[in-house]
Amino acid sequence: MSTSESKSFDALQESLVECRRCPRLVAWREQVAREKRAAFRDEVYWGRPVPAFGDPRARILVVGLAPAAHGANRTGRMFTGDRSGEWLYRALHRHGFATQPTSTTRSDGLRLRDVLVTASVRCAPPANKPTPTELAACRPWLEAEMRLLDRVRVIVALGKIGFDQVWKILAASNAAPARRVSFGHLTEVPLPGGRTLIGSYHPSQQNTFTGKLTEAMFDRVWERARELVHG
Repeated sequence: MSTSESKSFDALQESLVECRRCPRLVAWREQVAREKRAAFRDEVYWGRPVPAFGDPRARILVVGLAPAAHGANRTGRMFTGDRSGEWLYRALHRHGFATQPTSTTRSDGLRLRDVLVTASVRCAPPANKPTPTELAACRPWLEAEMRLLDRVRVIVALGKIGFDQVWKILAASNAAPARRVSFGHLTEVPLPGGRTLIGSYHPSQQNTFTGKLTEAMFDRVWERARELVHG
Protein backbone atom coordinates (compact mmCIF):
# COMPACT_ATOMS: atom_id res chain seq x y z
CA MET A 1 0.00 0.00 0.00
CA SER A 2 1.45 3.34 -1.07
CA THR A 3 1.42 6.44 1.14
CA SER A 4 -1.56 7.83 -0.77
CA GLU A 5 -3.39 4.51 -0.46
CA SER A 6 -2.63 4.42 3.26
CA LYS A 7 -4.16 7.88 3.61
CA SER A 8 -7.18 6.67 1.62
CA PHE A 9 -7.54 3.69 3.94
CA ASP A 10 -7.39 5.92 7.01
CA ALA A 11 -9.93 8.29 5.45
CA LEU A 12 -12.22 5.33 4.76
CA GLN A 13 -12.12 4.31 8.42
CA GLU A 14 -12.82 7.88 9.53
CA SER A 15 -15.89 7.97 7.29
CA LEU A 16 -17.01 4.54 8.44
CA VAL A 17 -17.21 5.44 12.12
CA GLU A 18 -19.72 8.19 11.27
CA CYS A 19 -22.05 5.84 9.36
CA ARG A 20 -25.77 5.89 10.24
CA ARG A 21 -27.19 3.95 7.28
CA CYS A 22 -29.11 1.35 9.30
CA PRO A 23 -31.65 2.83 11.76
CA ARG A 24 -32.14 -0.40 13.71
CA LEU A 25 -28.41 -0.86 14.24
CA VAL A 26 -27.85 2.78 15.15
CA ALA A 27 -30.61 2.60 17.75
CA TRP A 28 -29.33 -0.67 19.22
CA ARG A 29 -25.63 0.21 19.40
CA GLU A 30 -26.46 3.51 21.11
CA GLN A 31 -28.96 1.94 23.51
CA VAL A 32 -26.35 -0.63 24.58
CA ALA A 33 -23.78 2.14 25.01
CA ARG A 34 -26.16 4.07 27.29
CA GLU A 35 -27.46 1.17 29.37
CA LYS A 36 -24.18 -0.78 29.55
CA ARG A 37 -23.56 -4.08 31.29
CA ALA A 38 -23.18 -3.92 35.05
CA ALA A 39 -19.58 -5.13 34.90
CA PHE A 40 -18.69 -2.18 32.65
CA ARG A 41 -20.89 0.53 34.14
CA ASP A 42 -17.91 2.83 34.79
CA GLU A 43 -16.66 2.62 31.21
CA VAL A 44 -17.47 4.91 28.31
CA TYR A 45 -18.75 2.71 25.49
CA TRP A 46 -17.65 3.33 21.90
CA GLY A 47 -21.22 2.90 20.59
CA ARG A 48 -20.36 3.60 16.94
CA PRO A 49 -19.38 1.59 13.85
CA VAL A 50 -16.11 -0.22 14.53
CA PRO A 51 -13.18 0.35 12.14
CA ALA A 52 -10.84 -2.33 10.86
CA PHE A 53 -7.84 -3.16 13.03
CA GLY A 54 -4.36 -4.33 12.15
CA ASP A 55 -1.67 -3.99 9.53
CA PRO A 56 -2.76 -1.93 6.49
CA ARG A 57 -0.08 -3.77 4.48
CA ALA A 58 -1.43 -7.14 5.55
CA ARG A 59 -1.35 -10.17 3.33
CA ILE A 60 -4.02 -11.87 5.44
CA LEU A 61 -7.47 -10.31 5.78
CA VAL A 62 -9.79 -11.67 8.50
CA VAL A 63 -13.52 -11.05 8.03
CA GLY A 64 -15.78 -11.65 11.03
CA LEU A 65 -19.50 -11.16 11.57
CA ALA A 66 -20.15 -8.02 13.62
CA PRO A 67 -19.04 -6.24 16.80
CA ALA A 68 -20.28 -7.79 20.03
CA ALA A 69 -22.60 -5.53 22.01
CA HIS A 70 -20.31 -5.47 25.06
CA GLY A 71 -17.12 -6.32 23.17
CA ALA A 72 -16.07 -4.16 20.22
CA ASN A 73 -19.16 -1.95 20.62
CA ARG A 74 -17.77 -1.14 24.06
CA THR A 75 -14.05 -0.97 23.32
CA GLY A 76 -14.08 0.37 19.76
CA ARG A 77 -11.68 -2.25 18.43
CA MET A 78 -12.49 -5.38 16.45
CA PHE A 79 -12.74 -8.58 18.53
CA THR A 80 -11.63 -6.74 21.66
CA GLY A 81 -13.13 -7.29 25.10
CA ASP A 82 -15.06 -10.54 24.50
CA ARG A 83 -14.54 -14.32 24.39
CA SER A 84 -14.39 -14.51 20.61
CA GLY A 85 -11.55 -12.02 20.64
CA GLU A 86 -9.73 -14.03 23.29
CA TRP A 87 -9.76 -17.02 20.94
CA LEU A 88 -8.82 -15.05 17.84
CA TYR A 89 -5.88 -13.09 19.22
CA ARG A 90 -4.57 -16.02 21.24
CA ALA A 91 -4.43 -18.03 18.01
CA LEU A 92 -2.87 -15.18 16.03
CA HIS A 93 -0.22 -14.79 18.74
CA ARG A 94 0.59 -18.51 18.68
CA HIS A 95 1.28 -18.25 14.97
CA GLY A 96 3.34 -15.07 15.08
CA PHE A 97 0.70 -12.67 13.77
CA ALA A 98 0.07 -10.76 17.04
CA THR A 99 2.42 -9.20 19.56
CA GLN A 100 0.45 -10.52 22.54
CA PRO A 101 -2.28 -13.12 23.19
CA THR A 102 -4.75 -10.81 24.90
CA SER A 103 -7.03 -8.05 23.63
CA THR A 104 -8.80 -6.02 26.30
CA THR A 105 -8.80 -2.32 25.31
CA ARG A 106 -7.69 -0.10 22.42
CA SER A 107 -4.74 1.01 24.54
CA ASP A 108 -3.45 -2.43 25.60
CA GLY A 109 -0.49 -2.35 23.18
CA LEU A 110 -1.64 -5.15 20.89
CA ARG A 111 -0.22 -4.97 17.36
CA LEU A 112 -0.88 -7.30 14.44
CA ARG A 113 1.74 -8.42 11.93
CA ASP A 114 0.66 -9.07 8.33
CA VAL A 115 -3.00 -9.39 9.41
CA LEU A 116 -5.92 -6.98 9.29
CA VAL A 117 -9.20 -7.78 11.05
CA THR A 118 -12.53 -6.44 9.84
CA ALA A 119 -16.19 -7.53 9.77
CA SER A 120 -19.24 -7.99 7.58
CA VAL A 121 -21.29 -5.52 9.63
CA ARG A 122 -19.68 -2.70 11.62
CA CYS A 123 -22.37 -2.05 14.23
CA ALA A 124 -23.48 -4.44 16.96
CA PRO A 125 -26.78 -6.04 15.84
CA PRO A 126 -29.56 -7.19 18.22
CA ALA A 127 -29.13 -10.89 19.05
CA ASN A 128 -25.95 -10.75 16.96
CA LYS A 129 -28.09 -11.20 13.83
CA PRO A 130 -27.90 -8.53 11.12
CA THR A 131 -30.68 -8.56 8.55
CA PRO A 132 -30.02 -9.13 4.82
CA THR A 133 -30.78 -5.44 4.25
CA GLU A 134 -28.20 -4.41 6.86
CA LEU A 135 -25.60 -6.75 5.39
CA ALA A 136 -26.16 -5.24 1.96
CA ALA A 137 -25.98 -1.69 3.35
CA CYS A 138 -22.69 -2.39 5.10
CA ARG A 139 -21.08 -4.37 2.27
CA PRO A 140 -19.62 -1.29 0.49
CA TRP A 141 -17.34 -0.60 3.45
CA LEU A 142 -15.78 -4.06 3.22
CA GLU A 143 -15.68 -3.83 -0.56
CA ALA A 144 -13.74 -0.55 -0.34
CA GLU A 145 -11.29 -2.08 2.14
CA MET A 146 -10.68 -5.09 -0.08
CA ARG A 147 -10.04 -2.81 -3.03
CA LEU A 148 -7.44 -0.78 -1.09
CA LEU A 149 -5.71 -3.78 0.54
CA ASP A 150 -3.78 -4.71 -2.58
CA ARG A 151 -1.24 -6.94 -0.80
CA VAL A 152 -3.82 -9.41 0.54
CA ARG A 153 -3.14 -12.99 -0.53
CA VAL A 154 -5.41 -14.84 1.92
CA ILE A 155 -8.90 -13.96 3.11
CA VAL A 156 -10.03 -15.85 6.22
CA ALA A 157 -13.80 -15.69 6.63
CA LEU A 158 -14.96 -16.43 10.17
CA GLY A 159 -18.40 -18.01 9.81
CA LYS A 160 -20.85 -18.46 6.96
CA ILE A 161 -22.06 -14.85 6.96
CA GLY A 162 -18.52 -13.55 6.55
CA PHE A 163 -17.85 -16.13 3.84
CA ASP A 164 -21.01 -15.17 1.95
CA GLN A 165 -20.31 -11.45 2.29
CA VAL A 166 -16.83 -11.86 0.81
CA TRP A 167 -18.17 -14.09 -1.98
CA LYS A 168 -20.75 -11.48 -3.01
CA ILE A 169 -18.06 -8.81 -3.21
CA LEU A 170 -15.80 -11.05 -5.27
CA ALA A 171 -18.65 -12.08 -7.58
CA ALA A 172 -19.63 -8.46 -8.18
CA SER A 173 -16.11 -7.76 -9.49
CA ASN A 174 -15.86 -11.02 -11.47
CA ALA A 175 -13.20 -12.27 -9.06
CA ALA A 176 -15.08 -15.33 -7.77
CA PRO A 177 -15.04 -18.80 -9.36
CA ALA A 178 -17.96 -19.52 -11.69
CA ARG A 179 -19.08 -22.38 -9.47
CA ARG A 180 -20.38 -21.35 -6.05
CA VAL A 181 -18.53 -23.05 -3.20
CA SER A 182 -20.36 -23.79 0.06
CA PHE A 183 -18.98 -22.60 3.37
CA GLY A 184 -17.25 -25.09 5.63
CA HIS A 185 -14.41 -25.17 8.12
CA LEU A 186 -11.13 -25.16 6.18
CA THR A 187 -12.97 -24.79 2.89
CA GLU A 188 -10.34 -23.40 0.53
CA VAL A 189 -11.21 -21.48 -2.63
CA PRO A 190 -8.49 -20.43 -5.12
CA LEU A 191 -9.17 -16.94 -6.47
CA PRO A 192 -7.85 -15.01 -9.47
CA GLY A 193 -4.54 -13.26 -8.96
CA GLY A 194 -3.14 -15.95 -6.69
CA ARG A 195 -5.39 -15.17 -3.73
CA THR A 196 -7.19 -17.75 -1.59
CA LEU A 197 -10.39 -17.64 0.44
CA ILE A 198 -10.45 -19.87 3.55
CA GLY A 199 -13.58 -20.60 5.56
CA SER A 200 -13.39 -21.09 9.32
CA TYR A 201 -15.96 -21.66 12.01
CA HIS A 202 -16.43 -18.45 13.96
CA PRO A 203 -14.79 -18.48 17.43
CA SER A 204 -18.14 -17.64 19.05
CA GLN A 205 -18.96 -18.97 22.50
CA GLN A 206 -21.62 -21.17 20.94
CA ASN A 207 -18.99 -22.87 18.77
CA THR A 208 -16.13 -23.01 21.27
CA PHE A 209 -18.17 -24.06 24.30
CA THR A 210 -19.78 -26.93 22.39
CA GLY A 211 -16.55 -28.12 20.82
CA LYS A 212 -17.69 -27.40 17.28
CA LEU A 213 -14.50 -25.35 17.05
CA THR A 214 -11.44 -26.49 19.01
CA GLU A 215 -8.12 -24.71 19.34
CA ALA A 216 -6.47 -27.41 17.23
CA MET A 217 -9.04 -26.83 14.47
CA PHE A 218 -8.52 -23.07 14.68
CA ASP A 219 -4.74 -23.48 14.63
CA ARG A 220 -4.99 -25.33 11.33
CA VAL A 221 -6.63 -22.27 9.75
CA TRP A 222 -3.69 -20.03 10.67
CA GLU A 223 -1.12 -22.69 9.77
CA ARG A 224 -2.68 -22.91 6.31
CA ALA A 225 -2.86 -19.13 5.97
CA ARG A 226 0.83 -18.88 6.82
CA GLU A 227 1.68 -21.64 4.31
CA LEU A 228 -0.18 -19.79 1.55
CA VAL A 229 1.42 -16.45 2.35
CA HIS A 230 4.98 -17.68 2.82
CA GLY A 231 4.93 -20.50 0.29
